Amino acid sequence: MEKHIAAPITKDVARTLRAGEYIYLTGTIYTARDAAHKRMDETLSRKEALPVDLNGQVIYYMGPSPAREGRPIGSAGPTTASRMDKYTPRLLDMGLGAMIGKGKRSKEVLDAVVRNESVYMAAVGGAGALLSKCIKESEVVAYDDLGTEAIRKLTVEDFPVIVVADSAGNNLYETAIKEYEK
Repeated sequence: MEKHIAAPITKDVARTLRAGEYIYLTGTIYTARDAAHKRMDETLSRKEALPVDLNGQVIYYMGPSPAREGRPIGSAGPTTASRMDKYTPRLLDMGLGAMIGKGKRSKEVLDAVVRNESVYMAAVGGAGALLSKCIKESEVVAYDDLGTEAIRKLTVEDFPVIVVADSAGNNLYETAIKEYEK
């Protein structure tokens, strides 16, 4: 099934998404990888405010390559999501609406997705040049000193993702294996 949805993602919308669905996102999403997640976690541990209100927002685990002339961003493929797993439950508990990456997630993250009525989606790895064509604007909004790992605000149009883990506890990586074994 294919759906077109707006980002940020409300809990009402997240609850309708099911593992295995193809989604096209249009709107605002943010990028953050390992170093940005570590810095956000340190900020929260000091009881300080994050540089971006994550409530309902989508974080794309991506660090872009430099933009070519006339483009807002370079290649924009996903990075392995599990590298953010130690930070993710805390962000989900604060209201993070969705994440985009690639690969499996820990039980703690999957439990937090269900608990917070969130969603984990995957973008196709190795398709960064193609995915970048869906990014219409890119602006560094925090942690500029981290270079490609800075937090960026992206405006996307029909950005293709697949729902991997949904708020009902379904996990495409598990159900796809069972289907294949049949």
